Amino acid sequence: MSNLLLVPLEDAVVFPHMDVTLTVEVGDEERVLLVPRHENEFASVGTVAEVGEQVRLPAGVRAVALSGLHRGIAGAASTDARGRLRVEVEERPDDDQPVDGRIKELEREYRAVVEEILDLRGDDGRIAAFVRSITEPGALADTVGYAPDFTFEQKVSVLEAVDLRERLELAVRLQRERLAELQVRRRIRDDVESGAQKQQREYFLRKQMESIRKELGQDEGSVIDEYRTKIEEAGMPEEVREQAERELARLESIGEQSAESSVIRTYLDWLIAVPWSKRSEERLDPAYAREVLDNDHYGLEDVKDRIVEYLAVRKLRKERGIEEDKRSGAILTLIGPPGTGKTSIGESVARALGREFVRMSLGGVRDEAEIRGHRRTYIGAMPGRLVRALRDAETMNPVIMLDEVDKVGADWRGDPSAALLEVLDPAQNHSFRDHYLDVELDLSEVVFIATANIADTIPGPLLDRMEVIRFDGYTVDEKVAIARGYLWPRQRERNGLREDEVEISDELLSLVVREYTRESGVRQLERELGKLLRKIATAIASEQVEAPVVCDLERVRDALGKQRFYQEAAERTAVPGVATGLAVTGTGGDVLFVEASAMPGKEGELVLTGQLGDVMKESARIALSYVRAHADLLGIDEAAFEERAFHVHVPAGAIPKDGPSAGITMATALASLLSGRPVKHTVGMTGEVTLQGRVLPIGGLKQKALAAHAAGLTDVVMPERNRADLDDIPADVREELAFHPVMSLGEVLDLALEPKPHASLQTV
Repeated sequence: MSNLLLVPLEDAVVFPHMDVTLTVEVGDEERVLLVPRHENEFASVGTVAEVGEQVRLPAGVRAVALSGLHRGIAGAASTDARGRLRVEVEERPDDDQPVDGRIKELEREYRAVVEEILDLRGDDGRIAAFVRSITEPGALADTVGYAPDFTFEQKVSVLEAVDLRERLELAVRLQRERLAELQVRRRIRDDVESGAQKQQREYFLRKQMESIRKELGQDEGSVIDEYRTKIEEAGMPEEVREQAERELARLESIGEQSAESSVIRTYLDWLIAVPWSKRSEERLDPAYAREVLDNDHYGLEDVKDRIVEYLAVRKLRKERGIEEDKRSGAILTLIGPPGTGKTSIGESVARALGREFVRMSLGGVRDEAEIRGHRRTYIGAMPGRLVRALRDAETMNPVIMLDEVDKVGADWRGDPSAALLEVLDPAQNHSFRDHYLDVELDLSEVVFIATANIADTIPGPLLDRMEVIRFDGYTVDEKVAIARGYLWPRQRERNGLREDEVEISDELLSLVVREYTRESGVRQLERELGKLLRKIATAIASEQVEAPVVCDLERVRDALGKQRFYQEAAERTAVPGVATGLAVTGTGGDVLFVEASAMPGKEGELVLTGQLGDVMKESARIALSYVRAHADLLGIDEAAFEERAFHVHVPAGAIPKDGPSAGITMATALASLLSGRPVKHTVGMTGEVTLQGRVLPIGGLKQKALAAHAAGLTDVVMPERNRADLDDIPADVREELAFHPVMSLGEVLDLALEPKPHASLQTV
């Protein structure tokens, strides 16, 4: 224990091995204790320093040189005779502490961290050499005292760490924190410098562009003038022009250098791209329009009549000086099976009206922004499809085809069909507002033609705004006429054949229709004719035959293969328990065979197969209940129901089926099975049945009648309340089919089952 003179250091820390010169009076002392002091609080550990020679500083000030030796822990204090403060000191040299493996590891880590710090600070090598020259671990940790980045408190904490291992751990932690801080500073500085360099580079590039534009006479002022001229020439409505001028003023005030200038310019480009004042000159000639439509499409009388009516009304209003009504826009919706000409008729309508034609395919669209556009706040925002359609058409009164409107979907991005409500409502679409343009757009002069395969998937509010025209498919004769007048010439030209090189009779065309296609439209028919003509083109090109080629049955069979479709009603209904029903699917009318069988089992059990929906399953149960309740009048023994289960199947099993119109067909099949009376093979039927045996009306009678005609049936049993729908059926089909309107199931069974002596069913 030593008694040394205490020398306080105000907000300064002297470590062992440091040399300092202080203006203090030490007298003849050989050693002193240097203790850091902050706001009259002394540290618990100081540095024992050796007193060197005294030196004279400028202005006559005397100082003394001191050299730090090692740490000393301050103890009891006292005052000597000269009034100086002395303390008892426990001297703690580092030499007294053993050096283990952990200390060596901390020493290596400390050196590595300091080297990284010096590398970041840009050391010239002198400090690194000084650090490498220190061999003692304690002295190495004390180099913290030389660093200007550490605070007084941090340095005192290192000084007070008497234990060598504890001191090194503290020094490593402090240096690591310093390293992390320097790395962050370096990263921020690099980012700032790179950003500044980029801005400087962009500034020089913009200046160069300005110079080039001035040389070309295209300076910023001329760009603004160019936009102003385009806005004046666009013929915009007053509200839209004011919006464009506001945006142009913003562009002029912020200048080309602003990042927002490109957004404003894109917006102005779209505003100018809309053909505000351009309109196609309509040809208001109903007779010419009818001629164009007849030349392009066979049949489709309802559509043609509606277009001619639209033109006739516009012609009268124009001739009589009646002002245009913005709420009188035409919005037609063509609903029918695929391949019936719904999409292609749009182009014919545009040609008949003398307007531009634009097609918008809506199949699979799930984003509302596709219709209304995106807000300008989004990156990459652009107008919706309607604005783009007007831009492409370059007129405000085109014909816009909204194709596959029944296949519009909805998800988290919104419901496009809801956005179409405003578009397809004549009372609203004169003020349609696109989210991107955010100005009112007049769509009342547009002729909208929507197409769909089925109406069931079109939302009710949207369907309510549409003027629906139904396509119910073509008869065999109509398909032959279409093939002769349209499909055959088109496929002949596509396959490189001339008119005088190949011939085909109407009888063979009819055979192709009946035996190789079963569709409401003519798309598959055109494929089959294309296949036949390719075979002929190949034979002519390879010189296997010489032109002209006259198609015969053998050549048709060779090209198209074996017969694919058969009129199988007679074969299928030859046994009791099978009835022929008529149905409507997404592809048009079709013939369904309902099969019923009985087997031992739980009494009253009914098995239903064929992927039947809930409504169809209920129809089957109603049919079984009716037959059992009227078994005596049907000539069926009550014992036929005892301990027997029934199975009703509707092929094809892979196709889902639902709807109430198969009710009388199921009842007829069960009655046929239990009475042993086969169903007449010429009869097809459709109608909903009640538990009391009433026959209720159904939909799609025309499509069902066409399917019955194509399947070779001659009698159609139908509900009495559908009698008015017979007017929609083509005359040639009505002549070949016998229609039997009925009100009760008893009438159905009398008409459909083969005769067998029993009580009349008319009273049932």
